[in-house]
Amino acid sequence: MSKESHHVIQNMLSNDPFSLWMGIEVLEAELGYCKLSMNIREEMTNGFGVCHGGITFSLADSALAFASNSRGSVSLALENNINFTKKVNVGDRLTAVSEELQNGRTIGVYKIHITNQDEELVAEFRGTVYRTGQSHEVENS
Repeated sequence: MSKESHHVIQNMLSNDPFSLWMGIEVLEAELGYCKLSMNIREEMTNGFGVCHGGITFSLADSALAFASNSRGSVSLALENNINFTKKVNVGDRLTAVSEELQNGRTIGVYKIHITNQDEELVAEFRGTVYRTGQSHEVENS
């Protein structure tokens, strides 16, 4: 990954209290791609004792944000959707892997696969972003 992309993703993560609360870890990152992981904790469950769908959605949304912004242009979500395919329990470790489907000047389209520790698909997410044309201000350190 380019040094600038690394700084963009690390800066985004360090300034994202929600992703930090979720315990998201960046495992891999390249231009237009990232792989994130996190553990499901008790406080992430719903009234049925399973992981709240919003947590899985948020992991995928973070993968979308990091992948689409890694190119250096501020990219904002326009539309997202998710399909849940398997329930997620406390103690599960989820991994989200992004796939860039379209890298346009103003529009980007991504698919995110979310799997558990057994590599079972638990959700599939698709997101479209708008590239604002603004560059991320990155300190070169």
